Amino acid sequence: MSPTTLPAPPEHGHVTFLGAGPGDPGLLTLRAVEALANADVLVAEHEVLDVVRTHARQGVAEVHTDSDTSDPGTGTPQLTVVDGTSTTTGVPAMRDAAHLVMEAARGGRRVVRAVSGDPGLDAYAAEEMLACASAGVPFEVVPGVAAAVGVPAYAGVPLRDAQGADVRFVDARTASDRCWTEVGASDGTVVVSTTLDSVAAAAGELVSAGRKPDTPLTVTVAGTTTRQRTWTATLGTIAQTLKQAKVLPSPDGGRPVIAVVGERSAPARRDELSWFESKPLFGWKVLVPRTKEQAASLSDQLRSYGAVPHEVPTIAVEPPRTPQQMERAVKGLVTGRYEWIAFTSVNAVKAVREKFEEYGLDARAFAGIKVAAVGEQTANALIAFGVKPDLVPSGEQSAAGLLEDWPPYDPVFDPIDRVFLPRADIATETLVAGLIELGWEVDDVTAYRTVRASPPPAETREAIKGGGFDAVLFTSSSTVRNLVGIAGKPHNVTVIACIGPATAKTAEEHGLRVDVMAPEPSVHKLAEALADFGTRRRLAALDAGDPVTRPSERRPGARRRRSTT
Repeated sequence: MSPTTLPAPPEHGHVTFLGAGPGDPGLLTLRAVEALANADVLVAEHEVLDVVRTHARQGVAEVHTDSDTSDPGTGTPQLTVVDGTSTTTGVPAMRDAAHLVMEAARGGRRVVRAVSGDPGLDAYAAEEMLACASAGVPFEVVPGVAAAVGVPAYAGVPLRDAQGADVRFVDARTASDRCWTEVGASDGTVVVSTTLDSVAAAAGELVSAGRKPDTPLTVTVAGTTTRQRTWTATLGTIAQTLKQAKVLPSPDGGRPVIAVVGERSAPARRDELSWFESKPLFGWKVLVPRTKEQAASLSDQLRSYGAVPHEVPTIAVEPPRTPQQMERAVKGLVTGRYEWIAFTSVNAVKAVREKFEEYGLDARAFAGIKVAAVGEQTANALIAFGVKPDLVPSGEQSAAGLLEDWPPYDPVFDPIDRVFLPRADIATETLVAGLIELGWEVDDVTAYRTVRASPPPAETREAIKGGGFDAVLFTSSSTVRNLVGIAGKPHNVTVIACIGPATAKTAEEHGLRVDVMAPEPSVHKLAEALADFGTRRRLAALDAGDPVTRPSERRPGARRRRSTT
């Protein structure tokens, strides 16, 4: 078929109305992730875009939608078009959602219209669906976890018991007098969607409609996120509870909440069932001063403990000033110059891999060469490259630990006596000296340079020095020196966690008190140790009858003074 006879692209594309859930990105369905990966355009509110954009392909066009805050009852989105590959041009046009979704679908584009919660229960998506149907634009609906279901689950409040109580869902913003009368006359569980400053009014409506003032009630704000907070009270005491907790009055009173009312919803047992808010580091803002590539798995582990990791690169990795030595060593790998290659960091793996790709090589070039790796992350980086290490230290994950297990050179069994050691420009000579003592010749090659990273944004520096972080994880002496150098010394309310004695000594030399030490030099063991510290701290507060707070919420004067020893 010649180019002149190619059919024109379809005038209309395809729209997916997608439920993004109540806030936790982990609640996205597999189908939602698939739709996002294939989308040409995303249409969503700002907070929903934050949940879904990580699953979208690079360069996708984004459409930010915001409800008209001057009249919350309208629920009509106002929209601003932002292209993911360029800056917004001119003054953004303000249009209704249905119009923009239709416009985005023209020319055969695949549009994902993402909404908070579920499209059929939490959002006003029906009008947009009808507009697509009228215009002949094909669409589909991907359900999401509704806020009225997901938030109570994260708050530890089951909606039904073994007897199977009725569950009623009420939107307080649109509920009629008849609606309140019906749920007031029922003994079932009532899930009320409302705002923080309207909870007491909704409780009053239920009491007026027949519910007893001592009926149990839970109120959850920012559900399923690490900002979640839940209060337990009764219909008659909720106003006083929020006042005593100094939650109201507040300029944030318009924040949406989910209130669960009823004897069978088990709010009295919430302390036992509150699995999410009782995570060891729930809501802790934890500073992770590492390169972004190194921080990824550590940040994921911290999130599993309920923490909010904040990655601040303190070290930047750059190529060596004279690359010729590295180039000769990589060629030597191919020509059989080496018996062993030893990787002591993820960055060393990355440097060799990049050089391989430059020469059109892949993991097959390691055939016949024994590979050693220090540390779990280094070994994983090699496995991702397609190389399984032959030697990983059985004990301490360090150069010394590697030497403990490294075999001496044997001219009978080892045809070649040379080891390739790609490393940083500031690496220790311990491994080189140890290998030479074992009878090996070592090509000690600078594979990359480490330099101090640029300072973080001003707000991050202020948070570090002003006590805005609950904890900071130091994974090496250089991260201590570099963080203090580019951002300043962490505040004395911040929990300091160090990966080992050498790092702890450097922290103390910089005037920091070390609260947590990893039992072994592993970033994952360090995160576990911080989680254990958080658990002990939480249990101590509960045993003392004190509220559970984060370190950053404590008064600076309440913190013990630093030791001068």
